[in-house]
Amino acid sequence: MDRSNYSDLSKTWIFDLDGTLVKHNGYKNEGEQLLPGVKEFFSKISKDDKVVILTARDKEYQEITEKFLTENNIRFDHIIYGLPIGERILFNDKKPSGLKTAYAYNLERDGGL
Repeated sequence: MDRSNYSDLSKTWIFDLDGTLVKHNGYKNEGEQLLPGVKEFFSKISKDDKVVILTARDKEYQEITEKFLTENNIRFDHIIYGLPIGERILFNDKKPSGLKTAYAYNLERDGGL
């Protein structure tokens, strides 16, 4: 992902969990596994930015999910559990200067960042 398009303003990063940050359904099978590039990507997110993680996982997996992420230095400000498995649709306004305030990337499942 080319970050050169982004402004110097603080950002909100929104990530899907399974298939984007960790192996899809790994927590149900062989155990959690971070995908390639995730640690490196997260190490470059500014401390001034916010990180929101979205997941269809039931809230019953909250403790093991957050423990795994914390142990692997994947920071987050909020995790929203129990979401539908369909599309995630984001709307945001452009700044009067013309600055785009929303980007979306569709990655290959389990391909990493």
